Amino acid sequence: MKGQHRLDNIVAYLKNHTLVTVEQLVEAVDASAATIRRDLIKLDEQGVISRSHGGVALRRFEPVQPTTNEKQLRSPAEKKAIARFAASLVKPGDAVVLDAGTTMLELAKCLTHLPLRVITVDLHIALFLSEFRQIEVTIVGGRIDDSSQSCIGEYGRKMLRSVFPDIAFLSCNSWSATTGVTTPTEEKSGLKQDIIANAQRKVLLADSSKYGAHSLFTVATLADFNDVITDTLLSPEVQAELKGREITLRLVQPE
Repeated sequence: MKGQHRLDNIVAYLKNHTLVTVEQLVEAVDASAATIRRDLIKLDEQGVISRSHGGVALRRFEPVQPTTNEKQLRSPAEKKAIARFAASLVKPGDAVVLDAGTTMLELAKCLTHLPLRVITVDLHIALFLSEFRQIEVTIVGGRIDDSSQSCIGEYGRKMLRSVFPDIAFLSCNSWSATTGVTTPTEEKSGLKQDIIANAQRKVLLADSSKYGAHSLFTVATLADFNDVITDTLLSPEVQAELKGREITLRLVQPE
């Protein structure tokens, strides 16, 4: 197989797998391990892939945040399973901070039976939970981001820095062992940092489809969270790598 054709086949294989080993590529591409390693060096130099102790993955850069409508179509079963498990961590009477996003809205739907104090940046979540008398809802306020219909800016950040919740749930569009949680804008990065800053328990909700992607601005490392909740579609290689880093990984089975 000629060099460029082999490189194209490696990239095509990586598009369908979260993290792969040299041995898997040897079998998939039908080339020697030495040849595969040389090809991976080329792809790494070109910025096409990222390499870690667990294997190699396609480098996925997310330059902008998807809209709420776009996110609703992605991994719905996984998001519901993650939300159900996350809800089991919440106790009656807790003060809870909820980030914005479709997974967070699914979590809000799982909390309606509990007496809670909920602080959120998300307009949809605030309006939904306001229908339940046993839940005290606070929205942080500030300017509204039109892509996510959530609050951003210094006004909301100041409010978040003034509270000390029992548990804070963070969502993301990109996460990995190497880059942690990232976001496309500096403004979103700061807001997300403030969401988890003072929480006694910090929990990341991130479905497996977002693993391996990254954006420009750092929010936190995975080790900054008490729990990382994702779904069982995360590849075994990635699961092993995360557990090897002593990250508390919670895996849930989508229905």
